[in-house]
Amino acid sequence: MKSLLYPHPLSLTSISTAKRQHLTLSHTRTFLKLPANHGDRSAVRNPALTVRAALDSVTVNQSGISLPDARNPTVSSSYRDAKLPRPNPTVLEAQTRVCTGPTQTKPLGEDQAMKVLDTILRSATGELKDEEPVSKAQLGAFFAAMTIRANCFPEATQWSEGETRAMDKYWPLLVRALPPDVVFIADPEGSLMGIGSSIGPQFVGNGTSDMRLVGALREVLAGGHLGYEEVQGVLKDVLPLKSTTEDGTSAGVSESLLSALLIGQRMNRETDRELKAYCLAFDDELGETPIADVKSLTHYGEPYDGNTRFFRSTLFVAAVRSCYAESSLLHGAEWMPPKGGITEEQMLKFMGADTSLTPSQAKVLLEDEEVGFAYISHREARPSLYSLLKLREHIKKRPPLATSEKVQQFVKARGKESIVSGFYHEGYEDSLLMLMKRRGVHSGLVVKGEEGALSMTTRLRSVNSSKGIPVNYCSGFRSLSMASACEVDGVSRQSFNLEVNAVDYGFEPTDTPRTDRSVLKNIELGLTALHGQKGPAYDRIVLNAGMVDHLLGCNGAEDISVALDRAREAIDSGKALKRLWNYIKVSKQVRHRPVMCV
Repeated sequence: MKSLLYPHPLSLTSISTAKRQHLTLSHTRTFLKLPANHGDRSAVRNPALTVRAALDSVTVNQSGISLPDARNPTVSSSYRDAKLPRPNPTVLEAQTRVCTGPTQTKPLGEDQAMKVLDTILRSATGELKDEEPVSKAQLGAFFAAMTIRANCFPEATQWSEGETRAMDKYWPLLVRALPPDVVFIADPEGSLMGIGSSIGPQFVGNGTSDMRLVGALREVLAGGHLGYEEVQGVLKDVLPLKSTTEDGTSAGVSESLLSALLIGQRMNRETDRELKAYCLAFDDELGETPIADVKSLTHYGEPYDGNTRFFRSTLFVAAVRSCYAESSLLHGAEWMPPKGGITEEQMLKFMGADTSLTPSQAKVLLEDEEVGFAYISHREARPSLYSLLKLREHIKKRPPLATSEKVQQFVKARGKESIVSGFYHEGYEDSLLMLMKRRGVHSGLVVKGEEGALSMTTRLRSVNSSKGIPVNYCSGFRSLSMASACEVDGVSRQSFNLEVNAVDYGFEPTDTPRTDRSVLKNIELGLTALHGQKGPAYDRIVLNAGMVDHLLGCNGAEDISVALDRAREAIDSGKALKRLWNYIKVSKQVRHRPVMCV
C-alpha cells in the first residue's frame, strides 16, 4: 500500500535543474499524497518523519520566490520584499518605546534621546553615512509621538528630563534642517519647543490631500478624535499610495503627515467611529462583493503580521471544518510588519497554492464541494490599504488598520455568516465585536489566543502569568434566528464570554509547539497532525475547530463533545488532508476559469 507521503523526496539533481517557479502539482503531491484508503493509519508508522523528509526537499528553486528576493523561503522574514527601503534602526528602536499608548510608553533616557536627534539631524543634512537614512514616515511617526506625549499624556509618560534637554539642544538646529511638514508635526502651535516658530501655525500643506491631513492632524496631535466621514475622506484622498521617486517615497501626499495620523490615532486609542471608518472605507473598491452559495461561512481575522513563536493552526482548522460543510474564508498578507511572522499566505505559497486569487475566484473555492474554504490576500482584495505596507514598517507600531482589517467580508454567503478574530490588548475585544455587529453577521467571536492570534492552547495557565485578560479568553454573540445582527435587537442576540480550559474537555495539558518563524516547521506540524498523529498540534487543531463551531452556534455543534469528535473524525478519516490537497490543486486551476460574480 502507498504511504501517506511519498517516501523518496526529489533528488538533488532534479532540484538543481528545476526552474524558479511555484511548486508544481507533482511536487505538492509529494508531501500531501494520500493512501488509497485514507482511513488506514497503518500506512505510515511515523508520519512526522515522512512529512519532514518531503518538506526538506523543497528548496528556493521550487518555492516561487526568486533570488535575491529571498534566500530561504522556509523562514517568515524571507518573505519581506527586498525592494522595500529599510527604516533607520536607531530611530526605529526609539519609536518602539514612544509610539504607543499613554500607559505603555517608555520615555527615552538622555543618552538615547541625544543619539536619536543627532541621527535625525545628520540624516536631514546628508551627513549620515553609517546607517539607513531616517525616512519621512519615521520622522512623522516619531515627532507625532513626541507631540502627543507632551500635549496630553499623563506625567509618567510625558517627556523625561533627558528628552527635554536633548530637544533643547537639537531643536534650534533641526528646525532649520527639517522640511516644513515635519516641523509642523513636531510643533503644530509654534509653542512646544520654546523658540516661537511660525512654521507650525501657518502650515497648510502642499495640495488638497495635504490640507485635509493637516486639518485632521491638528486635532489628533492635541489628543483629539476625528469623525467617521473625516477619516474616510482622508483615506480616500490619499490612497492608494503611488511610489514614483527614486527613494521609494510616495508622490502626491506627505508620508510624514500620513504616518503621523496613523500612529497618532492609535496612540489616542481610536474611537468606535474612527475604527468603523477604517473598516468600511474601501468595501466597494473592487465593486460588488461576491456572494457564495454556501449555508455557513466563517471569516477568520488572524493578525496580518503573523506568528513568530508558536504554531499557527488556522489554515489546518479551515481544512477540518470544510469536511462538515462549515466553510471558512481566511485573509491576510504574505508579510506584514511589525512582527513579520508566519502567515497563511506563506504556508500556502510554500506548498504550491495560488495566493493571488480574487474574491470572485475565492467564491468558487468556497462553493466547491471538494474544497469548502479559501484564502484571499490583502494585496488582491484591498490594494489601496495594502499600499501602506512600507509606511507600516516605518511607523513601527500597529496602526488602526491592524484592528479593522481583521473584520472584513471579502465574500458574503447566502446562508449564515460569522466572524472570528484574535486580539491581544485589553479593550480591543469590545471594538472588534462592535465592528462584527456593524458587518451584520449572525455571530461573532473574539479570542485571546497565543501571540494575539486565534489559536487557543491546551497548555495550563501559568501561575506567574501577567495580569489582565488570560490566553483562551473568548467573548462573542450569537443571533438566535436567521436574521443578521443588523436586523435583530439586543433581546434576539445572545452574548457570552468565558475562559476556555482545554482540560475540561478531555485534553492533556501540553506546551504549545514552537515554530520560531519557521514556515517549514509550521507546515510540518500541521500536516503531521492532519495525517492523524496525536500530539499538541493535533489537539490544538481539534480544540480550535470544535470550540469555534460550538461558540458560534454552528449546526451539529450544540454539544461541545460532539463538536470535538466530528473534528477528530475529519482528521482521522483523512478527509481534512484531502481537502487541503484539493485546495492547492483547485486554486491553480480556478485562475484559468471564467468567473461570474453573483
